[in-house]
Amino acid sequence: MNAKSAVFAGRFSALTARLGGEGGDVWAVHDRACQRFDAGEEVYLLSVGDPDLATPPRVVQAGIDALHKGRTHYAPGRGERSLRETIAGIESRASGKLCDPDEVVIFPGATNAIYSALSCLVDPGDEVVVAEPMYIGYEGIFRALNITKAGFALDAAAGFAFRLDAVKAAITPATRVVLVNTPGNPAGNMIGEDDLRDLAAYCLERGIWLLCDEVYSMITFETPHVSLRRAARRLDNVVVIDGLSKSHAMTGWRLGWTVSSREMADRLLDFTSSTIFGCCQFVQDAAAFALTNDEEYIQGVREEYRVRRDYVCERVRAIPGLSCEVPPAGMFVMIDVSAIAADGSAFAEQLLEAVGVSVLPGIGFGDNCRRHVRVSLAQPINILRPAFDRIARFVAEGVSQHA
Repeated sequence: MNAKSAVFAGRFSALTARLGGEGGDVWAVHDRACQRFDAGEEVYLLSVGDPDLATPPRVVQAGIDALHKGRTHYAPGRGERSLRETIAGIESRASGKLCDPDEVVIFPGATNAIYSALSCLVDPGDEVVVAEPMYIGYEGIFRALNITKAGFALDAAAGFAFRLDAVKAAITPATRVVLVNTPGNPAGNMIGEDDLRDLAAYCLERGIWLLCDEVYSMITFETPHVSLRRAARRLDNVVVIDGLSKSHAMTGWRLGWTVSSREMADRLLDFTSSTIFGCCQFVQDAAAFALTNDEEYIQGVREEYRVRRDYVCERVRAIPGLSCEVPPAGMFVMIDVSAIAADGSAFAEQLLEAVGVSVLPGIGFGDNCRRHVRVSLAQPINILRPAFDRIARFVAEGVSQHA
């Protein structure tokens, strides 16, 4: 055979097959909406959680200043000491428990922090118990690590409330980790201090790690967030994940962290030293500045999302056939469409096709969201208003006739 015409027969890893499996359809509506938007159509994108708010200008300037100072080289594997001290101070004050800077490890985003933590805690075939609805990004992590997901349902009828009995029922001898997200994406649900304390104690007693994703911790409305580190009596099995993407509109900066025991942090250091080899110095400098100069900005962020939340919930209540719970936190609203559509997927498909509004089908977050769609608050009122005008018209005309 001519070497030039030979077909390369190399194979791809099983990992690529897992990542290319089921689940891609979740973003199909959003992807089509983006294509139409890019083609110049007037399409309203309410399907993705990338804040429209600007990164605080002083934070941007801090990053620029760091660049000019030559902060463009390798950083320590755990992260810059100044940033870790800042985070440790915040954690110590918020939890009432001393946090050592060496218990903090910096990562390029909270998703990478979760991936890294799970890589250090589970082996292929092990089981992770996770609250549903769950952040869609978890699914890719589970597949990449070839671990088994066992979901437990939050109570949709009670605003997606946490029930400890549901966690206990989901745990098996194969369970190595319980993963919770508070405040939650997509439902904005918050797990109370007593529930977190009882969950931590239950997991500790059974030798199970407890990961708590708290990336929406600063975007709360009527009730302040309570961290797992504050609630838990002992922190041996506790790993908390947080970051700046949502709270400071810094999704593209890629900056997240873990707070854990020193032993766990040392394992994470070994892992990150073998994979990402540290995070950008100038980004870490800007992050440290953001966390120490953000009080007024965060108050403004909370108020802006509260106004948007109230507006969306008011519009939903005024549309016959749609309903929603008012989320106490986060930047999304889950809308129940079961009274007028077969499920959230059918509603989202028809809505985009008929009136050019993109929302995310709830099934991607878990089976208990099959009848929901998720609307993002990462758009200003002057976008939400015409988008909901179209939604109201779509529903009034009859969803089924658009099928």
